Amino acid sequence: MILGLPFTEYEHESYNDSVFIFDDLDHPNRNLPTPSQRVQKFGYIAETYEVVTEDGYILNMHRIEGSKKSPKSNNKPPVLLVHGLMDCSATWVIACPEKGLGYILADQGYDVWLGNVRGNRYSRKHVKYSTKDKNFWMFSWHEIGVFDIPAMIDYILKETKREKILYVGHSQGSTSFFVMASERPEYQQKLTAAFNLAPAVFMSKTTHPFIRLLSPYANNIKALMNMIGKYEFKPSGPFIRKVSKIICSDNTPTQPMCTNIMTLFGGRNEKELNNTLLPEIGQYDPAGASTRQFVHYAQLQNSGNFEQYNYGFLGNMRKYGSRNPPKYNIANIKMPVYLYYGSNDEMVNVMDLEKLYKMLPNAQKFLIPYKWFTHIDFIWAMNVDTLLYNNMLNVMSRHKS
Repeated sequence: MILGLPFTEYEHESYNDSVFIFDDLDHPNRNLPTPSQRVQKFGYIAETYEVVTEDGYILNMHRIEGSKKSPKSNNKPPVLLVHGLMDCSATWVIACPEKGLGYILADQGYDVWLGNVRGNRYSRKHVKYSTKDKNFWMFSWHEIGVFDIPAMIDYILKETKREKILYVGHSQGSTSFFVMASERPEYQQKLTAAFNLAPAVFMSKTTHPFIRLLSPYANNIKALMNMIGKYEFKPSGPFIRKVSKIICSDNTPTQPMCTNIMTLFGGRNEKELNNTLLPEIGQYDPAGASTRQFVHYAQLQNSGNFEQYNYGFLGNMRKYGSRNPPKYNIANIKMPVYLYYGSNDEMVNVMDLEKLYKMLPNAQKFLIPYKWFTHIDFIWAMNVDTLLYNNMLNVMSRHKS
């Protein structure tokens, strides 16, 4: 079942049930402008929708339908943008309209849909479970690929009356694409092309400190859950956001601390890091995730394979009927796939990217022409438009219909 419900921002903020209550003083989204509200301030036309997945998760999608440069029209090609780990749809519109991909695509004549996967700050509802129920968090990016991305695609096709859409994924957004295209190959027929920015697929060569820290514990799921906070990494709440805005602002002695935190998780490239964006980034990130999403990446680092979640010997026998989890069959992804990668990306190593590229029968790869380009630069670098987006827009125009 795929269910889509458009609603106004006011109705969205007054929505009240046991799972998602905006009147709660500690709610992570209290007094936080939604991505739709952010883009409306710049004169863009935006709406918000709810989509229900086959397994009962209620996801928010934000849509940019038009701008002053490209008025609203029913003839625009739809494009779905899916964020990375611990991120949300706001990532595409945090930067100014000249630098944020959501704005750029809208100005270029696309119907832009910003997805939010289960568990992040905009997708914390379920038809049966609350976020306090551990069953809500029993997912990794496998379920995001199998259920969330297909639900978003189906709703967009229904709403726009199109046969195909374009797809853009950053990091985990690309991981989930490859899961979907492997496990639900019929969805390859619903996409014109997929643009994967820093695709986290093969992970054996990653130098990312957090993934490498978790990897030795990946086979001991219970101990790992206890070590990193049970089942959920929580999104930042009102207090953390307020503190972040103060200490990360320009011309404050504490801003270097924010810079260090950012580079710890996203890679170090001070020349491209826009420090002015730090207070705004801190309002939306971290956006929340299941601990299993991290565990699954750590498992890939250990195995060297792109494979399903490893439940251990007994769990795998019950789940898969084999001692090891099945590998995703990415060689059967025949649709056009574009891979964008950076030589300074700690999460997606060049050798792992080459391994992915060689297994895809219909892929092209593009190395960012700047040797220090790293993982978060794909969305927030000061020159991301000239280093990445201009090329991507040129390639995307070939599939524009």
